[in-house]
Amino acid sequence: MLQTTQLERVFLLKQDGQDIRLSDPSDKLSPEAVLNFYAGNYPILTTAKITGPDIKDDEIQYRFETTIGTKG
Repeated sequence: MLQTTQLERVFLLKQDGQDIRLSDPSDKLSPEAVLNFYAGNYPILTTAKITGPDIKDDEIQYRFETTIGTKG
């Protein structure tokens, strides 16, 4: 018998060398809308791009990758 399950969406942001897991505020929002939702708390997301989706560990993972590098 086949079983279907809905995979959870997870959004990942790398900050200071660590991955920050951001939960999905609503499954009705597009990944771009989720990016805008979290941009208020993480201003670096205003210049980020979205990569994914990748399916890993029974999750749908999107990555928010910033386009601004660190100087040094």
